[in-house]
Amino acid sequence: MFPLVGYLLLFVVIGSGFILINLLVGKLVRPERPHEEKATIYECGEPTIGSSFVQFDIRFYVVALLFIIFDVEIAFFFPWASVFGKATQLTDPNLQVVAKASADGSTLTPAAAGLYTELGVPEAARPTTDEAIRSSSKQLALVSLYDILVFFAVLMVGFAYVWKRGDLDWVRAVAHSRQDPVERIPPSTALEHEPALSA
Repeated sequence: MFPLVGYLLLFVVIGSGFILINLLVGKLVRPERPHEEKATIYECGEPTIGSSFVQFDIRFYVVALLFIIFDVEIAFFFPWASVFGKATQLTDPNLQVVAKASADGSTLTPAAAGLYTELGVPEAARPTTDEAIRSSSKQLALVSLYDILVFFAVLMVGFAYVWKRGDLDWVRAVAHSRQDPVERIPPSTALEHEPALSA
């Protein structure tokens, strides 16, 4: 335990020292020529126009939340893939799962026992015959496959709902173009209906 903590502390000390040394060298070596244009605020090389207190369209936050949801959802695929992979390994006919059969039961090979350990199955609950191991592993693989398909289907239904509501229309002009064409007034006739300004 102590060597691991020692390695972590060594890593933190060397990393912090590296950062501090580079900042100190940069402070001493780089020229310092202040200028009014250098002090202006810019975003991605573009000069600012107007006030910085601009209210974003709510669609920006919806799209950002959807991106986070679909990005984080990928993390849920890893445990499923691990269980599915180990279960399909146990169903492989080329993998020997039973080492020897005796009157009191069978002994699992180290490979099969290791897979059951990684799956979190206690020794008392592990099947001991070749047929039982193959059938239970196949059932576990199918259950994990159905589980991830249901999970993915629920996410797709949520995504379709948000898309249908129009929350993903980034520009308002796109949202207006989705409306019924009968309800929209063409720009040329819209100007005719405007009241004329009197002097």
